[in-house]
Amino acid sequence: MAAKVTSLFGDDLEDHFYTWLVDSRYEDPRKVFSLHGGVLKISGDGLGYLATHQAYENYHISLQFKWGERNWHWGDRIGKARDSGLFLHATGPDGNSHDGNGAFMSAIECNIFEGAVGDFLLIRGDDAEGKLIAPRLETQITDHLDEDGWPTFDTGGTSKSLERWGRVNHRFKSASWKDVTGFSGPGELVVPGAWNHLECRCMGDQILVFVNRTLVNKARNVWPNRGRVLLQCEGSEIFFRRMEIRQLL
Repeated sequence: MAAKVTSLFGDDLEDHFYTWLVDSRYEDPRKVFSLHGGVLKISGDGLGYLATHQAYENYHISLQFKWGERNWHWGDRIGKARDSGLFLHATGPDGNSHDGNGAFMSAIECNIFEGAVGDFLLIRGDDAEGKLIAPRLETQITDHLDEDGWPTFDTGGTSKSLERWGRVNHRFKSASWKDVTGFSGPGELVVPGAWNHLECRCMGDQILVFVNRTLVNKARNVWPNRGRVLLQCEGSEIFFRRMEIRQLL
């Protein structure tokens, strides 16, 4: 299948993105988002996102990420695991999420969270008329739930549907995961201090997630299956580079 490839980090962030912060909306007075030499820095000093101007469907998105050092009070990240996210199929008005009191958009989130890179999160929100946007997906899961009652992806597992909110843990996530800075489980694929590769393949109503070229999560019957792409700021410093979208034609 032919593909149109777009590199999203050019000379100016505004070519492909706009910013949203829960406290300052479309303004970024603290320079939370900055681009230098093809590397995006998200300082973590806020709750919000960098959003593509364009909505996408049937695409592959790939990027590299590396954690910074600092966590902030935003998102209650002091002493906690470093946290960000890649939001897929984000829909509705800006700042419509129930999470973060309107810091984000309703979407299917691929988590970028220490020890949990590749988890799916359903982010619910409200449309322009105030009606609920309730994302949904179906996946295959193991027989055991985590301590919060959420399932873990298993390529040969039983079918499970989630709607409105919830999480699907990636297949290598530690059963002893803790929300602490620097957490790394025994099966961790992310290399601390290094650039790590993340890819999400969004094809029709399916999403496949790869971390450092290894399949870690998969969903089908996904809704919405079209929307903007967001890079989340949730109180942690993080860097991104080489972000590309391949639109399947």
